[in-house]
Amino acid sequence: MFGYDERTSTSKEGKKALYWTIGAAVLLIAVFVCYYVTLPAINIHSEGFWFFLMGLIIAGALLHMLRQTVKIQKAYGKNAQVNWKDFKLVKALGILFLVILAVYLIGSILSSPIVNAKKYQALLTVEERNFTDDIKEVDYSTIPLLDRDSAAILGDRKMGSMVEMVSQFEVANDYTQINYQGKPVRVTPLVYASPIKWLTNQKNGIPAYMKIDMTTQDTEIVMLEEGIKYSKSEYFNRNIYRHLRFKFPTYIFDDQIFFEIDEEGTPFWVCPVKKFNIGLFGGQTVGRVVLCNAVTGECTDYAVEEVPQWIDKVFSAERLIELYDYHGVLVHGFFNSILGQRDCIRTTEGYNYIALDDDVWVYTGLTSVNGDQSNVGFVLMNQRTMEARYYKVEGATETSAMSSAEGQVQNLNYRATFPLLLNISGEPTYFVALKDGAGLVKKYAMINIQKYQWVAIGDTVRECEKNYNELLSTNGIVSEVSSDAKEVSGVIEIVSPVVIEGNTHYYICLQGQEDIFDVNVNDQNLTGIIRFKEGDRIKLLYEEGYGLNQVVGFE
Repeated sequence: MFGYDERTSTSKEGKKALYWTIGAAVLLIAVFVCYYVTLPAINIHSEGFWFFLMGLIIAGALLHMLRQTVKIQKAYGKNAQVNWKDFKLVKALGILFLVILAVYLIGSILSSPIVNAKKYQALLTVEERNFTDDIKEVDYSTIPLLDRDSAAILGDRKMGSMVEMVSQFEVANDYTQINYQGKPVRVTPLVYASPIKWLTNQKNGIPAYMKIDMTTQDTEIVMLEEGIKYSKSEYFNRNIYRHLRFKFPTYIFDDQIFFEIDEEGTPFWVCPVKKFNIGLFGGQTVGRVVLCNAVTGECTDYAVEEVPQWIDKVFSAERLIELYDYHGVLVHGFFNSILGQRDCIRTTEGYNYIALDDDVWVYTGLTSVNGDQSNVGFVLMNQRTMEARYYKVEGATETSAMSSAEGQVQNLNYRATFPLLLNISGEPTYFVALKDGAGLVKKYAMINIQKYQWVAIGDTVRECEKNYNELLSTNGIVSEVSSDAKEVSGVIEIVSPVVIEGNTHYYICLQGQEDIFDVNVNDQNLTGIIRFKEGDRIKLLYEEGYGLNQVVGFE
């Protein structure tokens, strides 16, 4: 009656083994789900990896404590006292946690600019160059006349006109500026409008991306033969971040990945891989680049110096600006950057892009750390190669120039975009667009960097440049106003008056000519155009524009 029951013992052992198996399976599933969601790189340079380890240790300790507590209470009753000191495994896990935490904290300190100021200052090599040698006379076919916000407005308008797509897709916020076939454009993919829309469309993928010409403002939705299957708006394994992580579990990808298209219009994700040059976590640059085909998911791994020429963005603008701030502020060490601040310069607020040599360069001004209203120069930084060029051109800050331009049209309450840097007749010049409250570009302004009270305004870029050159001529900067005007003769086929921003213009088409010629009768020298009618012969003196040629004289 009181003898040993082998069957009962075997049953208890089997249940115990089953519980252990289920517990282990649940733990493994929980770890996998955590990894699947957080996607830490399995790399000692990844801060996320260290936090993931510490999280696992805490979870393991809690599970062990819970199991032991249940075991004790089952054996001795629910009111049994639990002595945590007897939990040897928890002690061991606690020690391991403290060791990992200590390594992380010490690694963070030893990776900081406080103890590595010289190394941080040397991360970026800066070459001083001459402005007029590198920045050639302006070519208006390569000037982006729109900023990102204006591009987004055009993108939303274009998407709203696509009735068959607008209910299923939205425009992403990427709007990456690149050089495409020699022209500055912004490209951005579409995204699923909601999880339900993803469910109904994910089989075929995202059918198109948007391309906006930054010079002509032409906006195009480019339809693809096969849809984009890998993007930020995908779920599960086709999410671009998860796709990259499972293919490259040890790579630490940069905070930003870029949507670009090659010269044939094929969409790709350009995914920079972080390189840590100082200690465990410090001195971040880019060491490698993973190029992922957005349609097929095929990935190609490049060393940063081997990326194809058509790729424009490897280093984000924020990363390059951070590197230059290290270079300029830490010139005499960390404590000088905080206390004495001798010879310390930093980048100004804001930046823009310039196309040079088929690359995209980040432009930003440089000023003293004291926060005065003048620049000591400016810097251009290549987003593909990390090359940095410094130009010593003293003048107004970008914000001062923007305020000066806004002051010229204060009655209209227009707001200036962040300036572009141009070479106009050998003069460093800020170029800004002036936008109304709806975000639409209404006028353009050119501001001399060194004498920012010299401001020229125009309804068109050509008119703005003409007024600016006249301003330079009046002040003795240039001997005469340069002009690249051309002549054309013919019979007037169409003459049509239009009103633009309260100013009357005459649009003229000549027989046998596809071009349209714009005559702004606000210019008193051109008011005689009203005497001409259809069928009259005329000779026009004009400057080439984007779709419209600006007439500067006629006979």
